[in-house]
Amino acid sequence: MSNKIKEHLLKSKWCRPTSPNTVHIITSDLYRSLGDVLRDVDAKALVRSDFVLVYGDVVSNIDISQALQEHRHRRKIEKNISVMTMIFKESSPGHKSRCEEDDIIVAMDSKSQRVLHYQKTQGLKRLHFPMNIFHSGSDEFEIRYDLLDCHISICSPQVAELFTDNFDYQTRNDFVRGILVNEEILGNQIHMHVTKDGYGARVSNLLMYDAVSSDLVRRWVYPLTPEANFTDQKGQSCTHSRHNVYRGSGVSLGHGSQMEENLLIGCDTSIGANCHISNSVIGYNCTIGDNVILDRAYIWNNVHIASNVVISQSVVCDKAEVKEGVKLNKQCVLAYNVVIGPNISLPEGTVVSMHHPEEEEEDDDEFLSDDGEVGQSQDKTKQKAFNPAEVGAEGRGYIWKASSLDDTEEEELSQCLWGRTAARSACSQQGPQLTTPQYAALLLPLLKKWAGVFKNYVKRAQDHMDCLSAFEEYFLEQESHWGAMFKILMTMYQLEIVEEEIILRWFSQGATTDKGRQLRNNQGVRMRRQGGGEGNTEGKGSYLKSFI
Repeated sequence: MSNKIKEHLLKSKWCRPTSPNTVHIITSDLYRSLGDVLRDVDAKALVRSDFVLVYGDVVSNIDISQALQEHRHRRKIEKNISVMTMIFKESSPGHKSRCEEDDIIVAMDSKSQRVLHYQKTQGLKRLHFPMNIFHSGSDEFEIRYDLLDCHISICSPQVAELFTDNFDYQTRNDFVRGILVNEEILGNQIHMHVTKDGYGARVSNLLMYDAVSSDLVRRWVYPLTPEANFTDQKGQSCTHSRHNVYRGSGVSLGHGSQMEENLLIGCDTSIGANCHISNSVIGYNCTIGDNVILDRAYIWNNVHIASNVVISQSVVCDKAEVKEGVKLNKQCVLAYNVVIGPNISLPEGTVVSMHHPEEEEEDDDEFLSDDGEVGQSQDKTKQKAFNPAEVGAEGRGYIWKASSLDDTEEEELSQCLWGRTAARSACSQQGPQLTTPQYAALLLPLLKKWAGVFKNYVKRAQDHMDCLSAFEEYFLEQESHWGAMFKILMTMYQLEIVEEEIILRWFSQGATTDKGRQLRNNQGVRMRRQGGGEGNTEGKGSYLKSFI
């Protein structure tokens, strides 16, 4: 994937000789997180002045010049105390541009705009604020839940250095938490800039993909509009007409078809008769049959859709084919080259890919990749047959996720996702006579192998708690391997499967049985040893001091 991104950037207008920008693309097979990237940036001394840290899936038109000016002013008068300025936009709770996974509550100093507390709220029924934030020397505080984190941060050069000094910083949230909780003694501070204008959102999941795409078509991200062709790709120009209908060159529309509103149709796409299309995006060189209904559908390029098809709030990737009489219910995804139908209805939330779920893939997003490339390295004679009951009599593809699982399948999937299957697999490979180090050596690679699956499903705070509880339930039956559970917790944290604060909350809740309390006390002793005592503040084990 990194090579594809690099290739795209090199071909973009940003890398042309006429571009006013100088673009340096840094890639490595060793990068596993934002922390790895920033540590490499620091090691190579690539940043010597203030820089903007932004995720690649952020879509924004926010003018950050005022925030940058405030950041530089603070660093000038306060002797470089402020290391980061986070940019937020006022947004009421429940607004569609706010991702539920990224809902936050922020405590701030009203006068200095200093961030005192930053916490994600998804799945939380109670909010806890450390008392020390109210003893910071200011008499005016604000606690705000009306803010959208734009994931745009203005950083000082010290940020990369702090990531180098703290190897347990893997994400920006780790950094923010570390500064707010652990770095006070060094005097480092984080500030915030709140704007009422502009647009900023992160496309972190399919719901946000839908929301941001819709906002682009509705022109909320002006001047980033479809007809502006801001990516400067040849053949991607289109015209804009009323009701936010965009049409590329060579588009043909059959008799009786209606284009309602908020609709983009790419070049050389053909639409049949008596179709009804609204709030959708259709790529270039697509063919759509008669009597097709598309609502909040995202059809990529070179897609063929036969007649009498209904697609609602779903994504159809390049070169996929939807045969006659197919219905895609909400939040379905058809990956590259998939064929569905005819005359079949996919349940809500179904994902279909040309890659079998049991294939060993290094890339977490491999299910969405173009089978034309990956398939070259596979032995086609070993491919499992497609299931007509799942994808239709003429269908091609494998189901990765479906909401209509029976009780047995759902239990199997749940056990796999929460890691019980991983734990049992490690134990069964060489029998029950494994020593604890041998058991851990078998189990940890399985966790790394399935990390992508965990991250895909273990998202909410309650999911994290359920995951930890499932591991605990299993280890209560395996007393001889209790020593391995600490290594599992550390690995799950390092792989970003479970967040630190969730582990802390799980541990602090206490067990309900004597054996459970004994298991947790066992882990507490190991955490003390790993942490190296009260004085240790460095290394991967240092964050676990909070357990003591």
